[in-house]
Amino acid sequence: MSSLKFKIIGLLLFLIIIFIFIWEWGWTISIFFTLILIYVLFSKRGGSIFDAFKMFKAEQEELKEEQKEEDQENIIQISLSDFKPKKGAKIAIALSGGVDSATSAYLLKKEGYELKAFFMVNWDSTINSELNYILTDDEVCQQTKDYIDAKKVADFLGIELIRINFIKQYWDLVFQKFLKEIKMGITPNPDIFCNKYIKFKEFTDYIFKNYPEMEYVSTGHYASVKEKDGELFLGEAVDTFKDQTYFLSEIDRKILSKVYFPLANIKKSEVRKIAIKANLPTATKKDSTGICFIGKRNFPDFIANYLKEKPGKIIDQKTNKELGKHRGVLFYTLGQRKGLNLGGQEYPYFVSKKDIKKNILYVATEKNPEYLYSNYIETNDFNLLAPFELLKDNVWIKTRHSEIIYEARILDVVNKNGKIKLILKTMEDIKAVTPGQEVVVYKHKLCLGGGQISKNELKI
Repeated sequence: MSSLKFKIIGLLLFLIIIFIFIWEWGWTISIFFTLILIYVLFSKRGGSIFDAFKMFKAEQEELKEEQKEEDQENIIQISLSDFKPKKGAKIAIALSGGVDSATSAYLLKKEGYELKAFFMVNWDSTINSELNYILTDDEVCQQTKDYIDAKKVADFLGIELIRINFIKQYWDLVFQKFLKEIKMGITPNPDIFCNKYIKFKEFTDYIFKNYPEMEYVSTGHYASVKEKDGELFLGEAVDTFKDQTYFLSEIDRKILSKVYFPLANIKKSEVRKIAIKANLPTATKKDSTGICFIGKRNFPDFIANYLKEKPGKIIDQKTNKELGKHRGVLFYTLGQRKGLNLGGQEYPYFVSKKDIKKNILYVATEKNPEYLYSNYIETNDFNLLAPFELLKDNVWIKTRHSEIIYEARILDVVNKNGKIKLILKTMEDIKAVTPGQEVVVYKHKLCLGGGQISKNELKI
């Protein structure tokens, strides 16, 4: 709505109030101005004052339909139950050195489960030639700190802690794939690779092979496993802000029968309170950030350890005007604003396109949304975590790990020899949809699965 229309509405509201309280015939006159106000509000949609009532009625019908859908979803939720290991089961708990896994271990022990704790080592800056990461004299490698904290938690709870080395597997399965896709010009998500190949594959395989007495694996993820008629689903956590199903969208569905998430129905704020009340050693420790198992890094500097810098031009995609220089197009991702060093511009610029062959980084402003937004998304290898029949009609999607979720319609789904291609059209335009990142699909608060974005565009 334009600023002029806002001013007109404000003036009309002011006149209505004046007429009502000052003039004898104020009520009559105020009705006249109310009708004008309705016209101003609805004329933008191509209607008149007589169409306002039709629109109101239509909106009421729409609300009724939405309520029906919500009621149906509630019915489905009621029919789903939380999957939980039997009492006294033997569980392998992955301790990371953080408050979430520590609280998970505490809750499991409190409920009477027999525990054995494991700490995964997946990254070594020296072995992996991370030359740009220099520790100061008073610093210790973050994984060493995390192991010490995990050991404190294990000792506090009276459970054994076993250290497992997955450095080679992480390098081969996660990091090499990560680098390969960056070289292709796309932006992969290493946290999704990490869960798919390490935590819920290498780790779980290791546990059940070397510790056959263990019946389940447990982690501090904010997610849930739901059950209906013997069938298991990956469900959202109660804490939708912390929900981590986005990162779990590519794990094998079969592993759900062996996984338990103790924090499924607990909010993060409550987790902290539980940890503090129980005097857990990591109760006040800050949450970890950065790349899975590697930690917080300056991304361009970190990648520079493994990819050569190749400076080139930064060009306005609309005007084709050169605005600056970049370190190499591979060091940037779509939608990125920080690190462009394009100060002094009238409007902020965002990365809108990467031309790998010409080594040109294109940027655009919000004034040209056609370069920054998408409403059409394709994924060629969708990992299904629910019955195939649920992949139809309207769903909800995430294109990044955040609380923002968008409504979308499935335009087409093709299952060819177990490889699923999914085409989606969103109800609203989404900023910075990025090839290589994950599109994760939800329905009835269940995660139906996810797949890397292979194509995106803005269609009218």
